[in-house]
Amino acid sequence: MDDPLVTDDARALVADLTVRRQSVATAESLTAGLVAATLAGVPGASVVLRGGLITYTVESKIDLAGVAPELLADVGPVAEPTARALAVGAQQRCGATWGVGVTGVAGPEPHGGHPVGTVFVGIAGPVDTEVEALVLDGTRWDIRFAAVRATLNRLRELVEGQDRG
Repeated sequence: MDDPLVTDDARALVADLTVRRQSVATAESLTAGLVAATLAGVPGASVVLRGGLITYTVESKIDLAGVAPELLADVGPVAEPTARALAVGAQQRCGATWGVGVTGVAGPEPHGGHPVGTVFVGIAGPVDTEVEALVLDGTRWDIRFAAVRATLNRLRELVEGQDRG
């Protein structure tokens, strides 16, 4: 049976990274490792997947991804700067070409003044770091899986975009 998490974007991303001899690492909060697990489900992913940090708590964001405590005190765990710091932390801590940081609110209740479905995806690349804000809906699973799909889709676009840069 095929891995039910694996998408066409995940397969293409692993292939693209392999050809380019690039790698990826994740620091995931609301997705709790689903981005890394989706990539790991692709045969050959061990060539490109450097690691995944599950940074579900504020403490783990600090200890594992190196997010500054002052940043978290200032903006909180669900924020654009936090996603950016998670992405850079994953990239640096795991020695990857690309770092991904995902944080947000899957529900069922709002958190820290953010409504359910608020998601921030940070991607740190060889040249720059970007953050995309998403507003997703559905169940906890729907939101978490939609965040995974959006993350892999955007990362694939950025990896492929190196040819146009």
